[in-house]
Amino acid sequence: MSRILIVEDDRKIAQLEQLYLEMSGYETNIVADGSKVEEETDQNRYDLILLDLMLPKTDGMTICQNIREKTDIPILMVTAKTESLDVIRGLGLGADDYITKPFDPAQLVARVKAHLARYERLKGNSGGEEKKKDRKVIEIGDITLIPENWKVYRRGAEIKLPGREFELLLFLAENPNIVFSREQLFERIWGCNYESDAATVSVHINRLREKLEENPRNPRMIETIWGVGYRLNL
Repeated sequence: MSRILIVEDDRKIAQLEQLYLEMSGYETNIVADGSKVEEETDQNRYDLILLDLMLPKTDGMTICQNIREKTDIPILMVTAKTESLDVIRGLGLGADDYITKPFDPAQLVARVKAHLARYERLKGNSGGEEKKKDRKVIEIGDITLIPENWKVYRRGAEIKLPGREFELLLFLAENPNIVFSREQLFERIWGCNYESDAATVSVHINRLREKLEENPRNPRMIETIWGVGYRLNL
């Protein structure tokens, strides 16, 4: 059974999230105080975190950044519609996705299911041993991708990538020298029916460049083709 941590100081919203998630078969725990989140995640295992941005004592941005340094599990931000800049910041700090308030509880559960399934698939915990063996190591300059165990290395040093970043990089690496529009990448990685927008792709591309490029401001590996999209050069 997957375990989900709900970080939310609004009691009614937290209880609503908990009710629908537990009805769907998930085990949940609620933390309302931002300063206690890291202690909770250090002491207990969770498979996904629902993270409100506006929290007492420690804000969601700080929590997201600190947790991402320790784990690659999906982090879904819960934001108000007026916090669009915070969404971009949160994605830049390593959050995988966001959902805006007020939200449809059924849509929230669907998002959670999608992220957990994608995380399991990327981790290689489904699909059988034969499928795992088919995913070969990919070399791109001084970058090495090992899809079997979801690891990325640069010059021998491991680079931690959260789920969406890894999947985006893997897709581009498996389709080198081909230009994809933001819309195409969004549909491929997030899904065509996803309630977000293609600008999310740009945030994740920038995150990858910061971690993998020699000079992120003048990227050589993941190139912007102006007016078209992005291409991974091999």
